[in-house]
Amino acid sequence: MAELPDFQKKQFAFAAHIRDPEHVPPPAGVEDRRMAIYRELFFNNIRNLLSNMFPVLRKLHSDERWFGLIRQFMQRHRAETPYFLQLPQEFLEFLQTEYTPQDDDFAFLVELAHYEYIELALSISEDQDDLTGVDPDGDLLANVPVKSELAWVYAYEFPVHRINSDFLPQDPLEQAVFLAAYRRTDDTVGFLELNPVTARLLELVDENDSNVTGEALLRSLADDMNYTDVSALIQHGLAALEEMRQIGILTGTRSPR
Repeated sequence: MAELPDFQKKQFAFAAHIRDPEHVPPPAGVEDRRMAIYRELFFNNIRNLLSNMFPVLRKLHSDERWFGLIRQFMQRHRAETPYFLQLPQEFLEFLQTEYTPQDDDFAFLVELAHYEYIELALSISEDQDDLTGVDPDGDLLANVPVKSELAWVYAYEFPVHRINSDFLPQDPLEQAVFLAAYRRTDDTVGFLELNPVTARLLELVDENDSNVTGEALLRSLADDMNYTDVSALIQHGLAALEEMRQIGILTGTRSPR
């Protein structure tokens, strides 16, 4: 392999020092006063961006612990994107795959980071709903409910949507909490907590490749649950579907085949 040109060697030396100034010396011939400007500029930019994108996570950590996380991120992670708005995803990947948890870390650290990241990811998503043939006011039982492409569902072991300085759970829940993140027409992001039955219903709506009606989906759900009062489940399910349509998780209905 050909040797790198001198200017590239200096670039790599510069970047390595910026990432880890305590352990990597600066490039030869560069005044430390000048390097200090870049060290502070890079660190502060990344720190401020991630602090704004992960506000709850930031608030729960002392300056020392938070700055330490940022420094480890800079030291260990090799980002695949040059875009600032994608940096939070890189930070999440660092926490998920490269960070070594400490004994006194919050047990919910990674899940809370994921929950906070989802709000940003959904707000900038370029996904769009295909509304061809969709009736926004269609009958949710007689027709086929349609889930928005801008509605994402996740299961968490911790109630991440309720975590704050006064509520710091140490142990995971006995039953996962399901959260649907959705983007409204004004591009703001909302979250809806789902119970396991409603979460499964929304999953059936999303996987409904056969285009069966909402009532058929609910009857299938009743069979899966061995639920004997099918009529009651259909009524409760209809109310849940209507709520999801009102807030934008469902875009409406299509005619069944």
